[in-house]
Amino acid sequence: MSYPPDPAAPEPGPVYPDPPYPGTPAPPYPGSAVPAPPYPGSAAPPPPYPGAPASSPPYPGSAVPAPPYPGSAAPPPPYPGSAVPSPPYPGSAAPPPPYPETPAPPSYPGGAPQYPGAGAGVAPSYPAAPTAHPGVTPTYPSGPQPTATAPPYIPPQTPPAAPTPAAPPEAPAPDDLDYRHAGSRIHVAAHQRGADATAIGQLAVQVPGFLVSLAVVASFAVGILGTAMGWLVILAWLASGALVFHRPTELAFARHVMKLRAPLAEERARLEPVWREVTARAGIEAHTYELMVENSTDLNAVAAAGHVVGVTTYALNEIPSSNLAAVLAHELGHHTGGHAWTGLLGYWYSLPGRIAWAFMRGIARIAIRVASVFSLAATGMVYLFIGMFVIGGFVAAWYITVPLVAAPYLLAYVGRQGELRADRQAADLGFAPHLAQVLHHFQAQEDAVKAQAAAQGRQLKEPGGLAKLLTTHPDNYTRLQALEPYLQLGR
Repeated sequence: MSYPPDPAAPEPGPVYPDPPYPGTPAPPYPGSAVPAPPYPGSAAPPPPYPGAPASSPPYPGSAVPAPPYPGSAAPPPPYPGSAVPSPPYPGSAAPPPPYPETPAPPSYPGGAPQYPGAGAGVAPSYPAAPTAHPGVTPTYPSGPQPTATAPPYIPPQTPPAAPTPAAPPEAPAPDDLDYRHAGSRIHVAAHQRGADATAIGQLAVQVPGFLVSLAVVASFAVGILGTAMGWLVILAWLASGALVFHRPTELAFARHVMKLRAPLAEERARLEPVWREVTARAGIEAHTYELMVENSTDLNAVAAAGHVVGVTTYALNEIPSSNLAAVLAHELGHHTGGHAWTGLLGYWYSLPGRIAWAFMRGIARIAIRVASVFSLAATGMVYLFIGMFVIGGFVAAWYITVPLVAAPYLLAYVGRQGELRADRQAADLGFAPHLAQVLHHFQAQEDAVKAQAAAQGRQLKEPGGLAKLLTTHPDNYTRLQALEPYLQLGR
């Protein structure tokens, strides 16, 4: 309470406010950032003093919480060192969900890192937890932790695709063979290997070629090595024909020249029962011959050297057992008739003559080409010389030159007769209907090739008269006609 001024008193000085009543809070110190108390009767606090911050912090030691962050609806976080968990990221209304099967991360040593770009006084927060594999607890490194602005992307867990079922294996060829003897012989043939008229004819046709080869070998051996060593070379060449019946040499010939191989275990399991039935019907020891396989998509088989029977993988895996038996019986007929070994023996002994003939033809072609470079007259002279040489050979040694010229046609004829004889061998063993099925298959393949060529506007070149005489196999209709007597008898 203040007293009224005295008029007689001197000019008063500045008036100071009355001291507060006992029990009232003390006013703030001049210059402090604490806001002034509200005016009496006013519910709103007075505006702050000019230059004061927007919001004053509470007195030290006060329990009043700090004001919230601007724009945040959540309560403010406590100051560092508080046991209260850190708040969510600014602007988020709820904390991020915990990672599945991931335990709560341990506290970072030395305090949690701050948000990127945040200054002092901003509440820290744990960085985003690394993606943890189910059932594995992540370990945090002890060094500085990288900061993240957002939780890492967790790809959706796609269940593994169901394994594609493997394609079912192709059905094996049907086993429709009538195993009459189940591999046991009922008789033994007098000869496991022989030589019929066809085989003798092959040897006879090869005699002129053998004589020419002998002359070539003798000329080179005696002319280069002398008489004594030359005759040794001639005798060694004559004895080399015995290698046709040497099993290791035959196998090497079949592997390297004819590209045959030993059958695999599953191929042998398929091949041997059929082969035993065929040999049992023929009275032949099954182990007399060596079974081999050729990788080919053609239906074919071969009788090679003296002991080798080869069959293609197509014939082994794609045709019924009865047809496979008919094919094997046909090749066995070539062996028992001597066609295989006589053919190879004749080819071996005529090989030097063939090489000499090929060399002479090459020299003649070179001479003609060289002469054609100079003039037409020189080319004519070369042709005249070659013609006189051939005519002189026919006149001087007609008994050699004539058979040599006729030998290819005679060999082809003998080969066709050998095929028909092998067919009859298979028919005698009871495989005539099955061999006929194989021949029908061959004919269907030929007709399909012709039809495809006709659809494409092409015409296959048919062999002419002389070319037909050089074919070593008769046509399918001729072979089927030769089997008709066996088919009519139901054998």
